[in-house]
Parts: sequence; C-alpha cells; structure tokens
Amino acid sequence: MRFTSRHNYVLSAALAAAVLLAACSEKAPPPKAGPAEVGVVTVQPRDVPLVYEQVGQTAGFRETEVRSRVAGILQKRLYQEGQAVKEGQALFQIDPEPYKAALDQAKGALRQQEATLERTRADRERIEPLFKENAVSRKDYDDAKSAFDLAQASVDSARAKVREADLNVGYTLVTSPIAGIASKEARSEGSLVATSGDASLLTTVAQLDPLYVNFSYSETEKLELDDAVKAGRVVITPSKKVEARAKLADGRDFAGVGYVDFADSRVDPKTGTIRARAEFPNPKGELLPGQFVRIAITLGTAKNAILVPERAITQQQATRLVLIVNDKNVVEPRPVQLGRRVGSDITILAGLKGGERVVVDGLFKSRPGTEVKPVPAKAGPAAPVPGAPPAGAPAKAPAAAPADATKKK
Repeated sequence: MRFTSRHNYVLSAALAAAVLLAACSEKAPPPKAGPAEVGVVTVQPRDVPLVYEQVGQTAGFRETEVRSRVAGILQKRLYQEGQAVKEGQALFQIDPEPYKAALDQAKGALRQQEATLERTRADRERIEPLFKENAVSRKDYDDAKSAFDLAQASVDSARAKVREADLNVGYTLVTSPIAGIASKEARSEGSLVATSGDASLLTTVAQLDPLYVNFSYSETEKLELDDAVKAGRVVITPSKKVEARAKLADGRDFAGVGYVDFADSRVDPKTGTIRARAEFPNPKGELLPGQFVRIAITLGTAKNAILVPERAITQQQATRLVLIVNDKNVVEPRPVQLGRRVGSDITILAGLKGGERVVVDGLFKSRPGTEVKPVPAKAGPAAPVPGAPPAGAPAKAPAAAPADATKKK
C-alpha cells in the first residue's frame, strides 16, 4: 500500500500525540520529606526547693478513750455521735442508785464513828485531871487516850469511805475529758459496763484542731541527704521549724501550713524507716483522723539542679533515658540517673549538663541517629496529683536504641 504525504502527516501527528499522552500519564516523584519537627527544652542549672514527699496518715492531736470508772447498767447516752463535744460535757449516765445507797451507808458509818470519837474524847478529858492528881492509875489513863486515838483514826477512815462513795456517785455520770469529736458509742443503753478491759470502753473523743500527720522516711533517704549537704549540693534552711504541706486524696492542696514537730532518734528495725510527725492547723475540720494524705516537707534548697519535664523520660530495659539533640540536630539517647520530682519536672542527678537540648514533644518521631528539626516545646501538664505514679515512672522508649547506647558513660 502506498501512503500519500497527507497520510504521512496524519501518522506523525498521531504518534506525537501518543508520546505526549504517555508522558503525561507518568506521575512526578514526590518531594523528599524534611526532618521531623520535635519540641525540645534547653536545660540549665538552677536552684530549686528541696521537697521530700511522703505518704502520711492523720491522727488526732489528742485521742482519748472514754471509759467507765464504775461498774453498772448503762442507762442513757447523752451526746450525738460524730458531733463536737466540750470538755466536761456529760456523755453517758450509768445507774447511780447502788452508789447512792453506798454513799448513804458510808455517811451512817461516819456518824457512828464520830459519836464514838465524842465519847472517847469525853472519857479522856475526865480522866486526865484525875491522873494528874494520882487519883487513877497510869493504865486507866493510857487506855482512855488509846481509845480516843483509835476513834479518831476510825473517823478519818469513815470520812475517806464517804469521799470514795461520793466519787463513785459522780463517776456514774461519764463526761468528756477533752473537747473534740465524739465517736460512735461502744456500748448501747442497757449494757452492763465494767471497770477493766473492753467492757469499760464507752467511746473515743478526738481533738481535731490542731491535727497530726504521721509519716516515715527511709534511712537511705537520710544518708543521701547527709551526703548531699556535705557535698554542697543541698543547703538546709537555717530554721528550727521545717515547713510541711499536705495534699488531700482528691488532689486538692490543704490550705493550712504545718511544721514538723517530731523526728525519731532511732530506725525501726522491722521497716528500716524513721518515724516523724507534722502538726497542722485544722480549724474547719477538713482533715479527720485516719485519712491518708501526701505530705511535702521543704528542707532547703538544691543548688545547681538539672531538671527536665517528666514526660521526657523514657526507658530501655532497666535504664532510664532522655533523647537529646546534638549540635548537628541529630538525636542521641542519653542514660540518666533520676532524682526527685519538682512539680511536673524530674531532677537529673547524672547524665546531663547545662545547655543540652532534651526532646520533650515528638518522642516517637525521634529515632536515635536521625536528623530532626528542634523547636521550643509546648507547656507541659500540671504537676501530678496524689495517687499518680511515683516520681520518675518512665514512658515506653519510642524506638530501640543502639546496643551501646544504654551503657553509662
């Protein structure tokens, strides 16, 4: 078949269009992604308050057991359980009739002894002048004098019995020894109460203002603090009063400021801890005995401390790590030794120095050895509330670090 020039032109145009369509159908290669953007903080040494946090339990300033001092039938409860009572307020009434009868009997015995005393006094007074005139023998005079002295002693004994019986009548009305909050009754009306053992316990009264918070700290913490003071890393506040603050179970800060008023001079061999106590004002009764609170004790100032946000801490097996960005914007894992929590930050005892940049935001994009784009980190969350994981609880490592990255330098 022969093609004309027109046919050749059409064929060439078709071929050119096909080539053009094929070229347009091919996708352009995607642009190369830049370094991942991560939030960093530049750590600098600074002085921070040295605060020790412990779990404590509240206890009444005075907690008194109200017990019966006489035995008998409990007739009536005279207070409202769980309410405030005053010192000397009547709480219980024990049947007083047997003790009133004993009082009357003691008074009768006293009158008998007083009558005997008057008779022996008269005998002694009559015989005394006769003895001086030698009208009676020495034996008669001595007998009269001895009878008077014996009657005097009997009167004293009878008066003591009257006093005892009168006290027992008074003890049938059981009063509060202190002002405070009275607890639930331990014996119901109609019960037989005694003067010893559990049968004598009627209720308890606790004074709530001020209130104690009991806590303990380990001997290891004491030794670490002593070493830090000797090394100059810590300066203890030169004050006899050590300030204490408390957080309630719902995370709220207790308004009152307390002071440590007791620290034991011995270590409990069973627990390896040292007992201590802080006293808090509690005028509104917000704290009740037996509550668990988190107590923070301000001991002084930690000098030139390095702190990083807690969310920057990761873990590789048993090693705590932070990811730093070096001067070439390359991520490096850095083993660190953790100290105490300060708000939402963690003190770094070893592994970091001032001026280094620590990755805080974008940990999962920060693989060791990769280049990143560091930007200032966003503000972190508020300090954790009581009940949160302990200080230094690590997050999961974002990526496997090189085998030699976990070795301490």
